[in-house]
Amino acid sequence: MRNYLIIILLLASHGLAHAGAYEDILKAVSGNDTSAVVDLLQRGMDVNTADQAGTTLLMIAARNGNLPLVQMLLTNRASVNRRNQHGDTALMMAALGRKLEAVQALIGKSAEVNPAGWTPLHYSIFGGSEEVSKLLIASGAKLDSRAPNGQTSLMLAVKSGRRELVELLVDADADMDLEDYDGVTAIGLAKKLDHTEIVEYLRKVGAVE
Repeated sequence: MRNYLIIILLLASHGLAHAGAYEDILKAVSGNDTSAVVDLLQRGMDVNTADQAGTTLLMIAARNGNLPLVQMLLTNRASVNRRNQHGDTALMMAALGRKLEAVQALIGKSAEVNPAGWTPLHYSIFGGSEEVSKLLIASGAKLDSRAPNGQTSLMLAVKSGRRELVELLVDADADMDLEDYDGVTAIGLAKKLDHTEIVEYLRKVGAVE
């Protein structure tokens, strides 16, 4: 009986220690404390540790733009294409956060550029980064992939009101005449939103009204 109780106490203390380490590593990665993350991994924490929403250490580091930590996690075989409960990947988070170097590192480790549903290019347009969008396009991002709402990256760029993003996508040969699920084209969206400069540009380059 006594030995049984000792075993229970040991298991309980181990569980508490693990719970503490779990909280510590999430706090460390969120706070960009790279050395603490490395220490905890060396002590046995899983490189694919995730929070309750399924957001992994790599996703958090990518979102923060912590390049040394992103590289370290990738070197230690962190799962590059894992998704959290919202469907986000590390590359999508880096793209949304305009973290160009993290995007480069993830693509270099075969991060998926064209997943189903929302894509990193959609996210980079939302984030408003011309540089990240250029990199994704150069890396093979499909220009006309539809987001779950039926809109393409060009339509999202029009909605943002960012002419430079619209021009980037048109120059890369995005289809200007596709319609969303409501039958509205990119130039139609620009008209509805009173983005006059974008309407004039799209007319100039031959968008069908």
